[in-house]
Amino acid sequence: MKKLIIINGPNLNLLGKREINIYGNLSFSDFFERITNKYPNVTLEHYQSNVEGELIDKIQEVGYHYDGIILNAAAYTHTSIGIGDAVKAISTPVIEVHISNTFSREEFRHKSYISPNARGVVLGFGLQSYELAIQSFLD
Repeated sequence: MKKLIIINGPNLNLLGKREINIYGNLSFSDFFERITNKYPNVTLEHYQSNVEGELIDKIQEVGYHYDGIILNAAAYTHTSIGIGDAVKAISTPVIEVHISNTFSREEFRHKSYISPNARGVVLGFGLQSYELAIQSFLD
């Protein structure tokens, strides 16, 4: 059984409430329940923090013994060299995920410090981006 963790960064705890035109009206907990039920043969965990250092700590904690990390570092994607370095330092493969198409948004969202060290990137498919990342680990 594959062991995967979804790590979400700042403001993703507000899914379903914030900028519904971009992020939709489904909370992450409701979405997580759906995907957990859809993939009963996968051990799925979820972690969210608004604090950069806590995200780095979690990446380091799981980064040597999980089968995969699905990382949506949110705004830290574009600013955090530390998170990028954490992804580079670990042996567990990371898929970078974004709900929106970051390239259709503000210019500063076009740069990722995670992408160069990620196994792959999925963006622009709404919450389905997470599911596509899960499927990439099941092949």
